[in-house]
Amino acid sequence: MAAGLLIDSEPEAAYEHAQEAVRRAGRVDIVREAAGLTAYRTERFAEALRELRTVRRLNGSSEHLAIMADCERGLGRPERAIALAATPEAETLDEDQKVELAIVVSGARLDLGEIEAAESVLAGITVPKGERALQVRVIEARAGVLEAAGRADEAKALLSTLTAKERAEIGDLAPEDDVVVFDLGDEEIEDEADVTESGSDEDASDEHGSDEDASDEHGSDEDASDEHASDEDVSDGDASDEVPSPSSTVDDAPSAPTAEERQDDEQDDA
Repeated sequence: MAAGLLIDSEPEAAYEHAQEAVRRAGRVDIVREAAGLTAYRTERFAEALRELRTVRRLNGSSEHLAIMADCERGLGRPERAIALAATPEAETLDEDQKVELAIVVSGARLDLGEIEAAESVLAGITVPKGERALQVRVIEARAGVLEAAGRADEAKALLSTLTAKERAEIGDLAPEDDVVVFDLGDEEIEDEADVTESGSDEDASDEHGSDEDASDEHGSDEDASDEHASDEDVSDGDASDEVPSPSSTVDDAPSAPTAEERQDDEQDDA
């Protein structure tokens, strides 16, 4: 079932799959079980409790009693969680399920401010051999009780018995010597400065190149101008050779009157 595959990585998606399964086969115990477990993982405690009670009625199993008790805690009813652990059904659980239930009861005692009772519950736990994950959870619960009792040093010493991976899994910070911090601030500033300087050099190079191009173009224009002037000089020389001097042809011809002269003439006539 998709809900079972997604419950650890994508609990919300798993919940949606389980709800669709309930709509299709609501009378099947494993379907209601999936609905209850995914509701619990997404902290829908009232819904999870209701579904797991339905599972218990359908197949008569109390294997999820610890989860049901934790749902009561999630709903702010730690006394009901403690009451569930005292029912005859609790005696039918196997060893690891009893350990899970004891962890929940210890938490319920802490919720009620009963620190000594919470510590006493955990002290009577015997974790089955080979159940390392369960043992880690017990250590986590004991550390929580020690913290609540103001014995932080003892809690820290207890957690130090776990590996870095185990501490990360339970949300505890890894030891300081396992943490490596890289300060990239200065390097980023230097990189930005290099990029800026490089960009400035490129801009200056481009500007210099533009100046050179402009100079070349100006030189070309001057060359063209000189060449044009030379052509004009040649043309003028040729023209001076071919056209006779005006003084040699029009010396004897009368000159035309200017506008001022004509005006004077008209005034004189008047």
